Formats: sequence, structure tokens, C-alpha cells
Amino acid sequence: MMGRRKFFGLMAASAVAGACGSPAIQRAAPMDVAAFHASRRFAATASGNIAYVEQGQGRVALFIHGVPLNGLHWRNVIAELQGVRRCIALDLMGLGYTRIDPKQPVSFVAQARMVREFLDALGIDKVDLVANDSGGAVAQLFAAANPRRLHTLTLTNCDVHDNWPPEAIRPSMEAARAGTLIERYTSFIDNPAERYARFSRAYADSRVLTDDVYRAYIEPLAATAETRANFHRYWTSFDNAQTVPIESKLRELKVPTLVVWALDDVFFDVKWAHWLGRTIPGTVKVVEVPGGKLFFPEDRPQALLGPLWEFLWSAGRSDA
Repeated sequence: MMGRRKFFGLMAASAVAGACGSPAIQRAAPMDVAAFHASRRFAATASGNIAYVEQGQGRVALFIHGVPLNGLHWRNVIAELQGVRRCIALDLMGLGYTRIDPKQPVSFVAQARMVREFLDALGIDKVDLVANDSGGAVAQLFAAANPRRLHTLTLTNCDVHDNWPPEAIRPSMEAARAGTLIERYTSFIDNPAERYARFSRAYADSRVLTDDVYRAYIEPLAATAETRANFHRYWTSFDNAQTVPIESKLRELKVPTLVVWALDDVFFDVKWAHWLGRTIPGTVKVVEVPGGKLFFPEDRPQALLGPLWEFLWSAGRSDA
């Protein structure tokens, strides 16, 4: 594990760099799509073969993405954090390159169970857990059931309590029930203008979805009849009956928790960031991100990295 002195040195350098308006130093180049494919591994679990990538050394930071994304979503955050963490980004069931049985449940409750199986398969006891979008609901469910498996919890814009599914995605849910949603996504592969327009709801700068990045997200979902069906099942599993019952456990969650929330999100209002802050007693800070949207960890990574660096350093000191 990286010593605290080195971590502090990186933190101080990052703060100085941030004050000068430049990116934090000690960062690696973000993983490109070719490296993402080349470094992919699989963990065999009772739920399926879970795809993941990892970079760095030290205490494990586990990243959970949203829909229709996969672990590539976290490449820009991992590029800076890999200097002080063994960063692992998995692909949820029904998304990315993870492969599951057609009858395997893909509900958020099932996803949280898979996360525990995944950590067990890799022999990992505790993690710093970072999550976004539907991955944030999975993270809350995992935290509620497995608080001792967490060093820290970081939640960004995500499904919370009874705030989901958002009204804005109901047409997509209907298309998933009809088995046609994947066709909407594949239609944007060779049409970047429409892709950028469509995803401007979720990204402040949807140009981050370059041709190769978008293909890495969508092509595995459309690869076979089975992957298409699993993708649609992911959408049709949306039901806040999964998260409402864990409120009492969240109110007992003393794990150090950071909430970072983009303010221009049309899916999840910032009031839910403050709901989390009031509900989880371990919350140390709620940070608002002006100008950011749902998937800001990908196109505005510094907005997350600034508070995340400080949070992890502070949590590391309290662990000592």
C-alpha cells in the first residue's frame, strides 16, 4: 500500500496545481479504448463472469457505472487516482462486457449481491466505493448490506430512495419492454451529430462520446440476442421498491461518505444529494457541481477529483 507520506505529497501537489487552474500532477494518461479492451479481465462469480479492468496499486477503489455505460466511464478519474489506489472498474450485469445466464436476475438488489461475490472472487475485503447513476443505487444497496466491506463511500448523481425511475427515461423503459431500445442506441454509432444531441441530456460536453468510446459502450450490448435481451431486462428491472426499504439501514451507515452532485442534471435533482447527506450519518460533505450533468465524472472529472482527493486523504488519516 502507498505510504501516507507519499499520498500527502500527491495531495499537496494536486491542491497546488488546482489552485493554479491546471490539472493535478502525477496523473497517468487516461486509458484509451484499445487499452480498455486489452486489459479486460473476468471474475467468475455465482452471478456470472464479471468483466473488469484495473490500474494502480494500494488500497482498492471500486467504481460502479450507470446505464448504458461500462467501466470505461471512469477512465479519466482512474488516470489520476491510480497513483494512490488500486482502481477497479467493473461492468454491471446486463451492461458492458459482463456475461450472465439469460435467467440471471439483473435487479439492483441482484447487482449488489454480485458486487459482494465479485470482491470475494478477487479476495478483496474492503474498498473505497465510488458510484454514479444506477450504479449509485447498487452502491447504496451494497453499503446497507455490507457496511464492514467499505472504507469509504462516494456517491454522485444517482437513483435514491423513491426518486426513480426518472420521468425522463420512461420512454426508454417502454422501448426496453418492447425490445427495441438497443436499436435507438445503435442508430447513433455512425451518426455522431445525433449522438451528441441525444446525450446532451446526460453530458455537459457529449463530444466525450467519440466514435471509439461510443462503440465500446454500445457494441457489446448489441452483440447477440442474449446481450440485447439482458440489456432490456436491466431497464425493465427499474423499481424503487428496491431502495425505499434500505432507508433505515442508511440512517445507521457510519461509513465516511462523500456526495458530489452535478446541478444541471435533468434526471436527479440536487435535493437528493442533500437527502443523502441528511440520511447517512457518515456523510462528511455534500459538494455541488455547477454546470455538470448526470455523467459528469466522465466529461468533468476534475469536478469529482478535487473533493475526492481531499476526502480520501482525510478518511485515510482517520483510519490511522
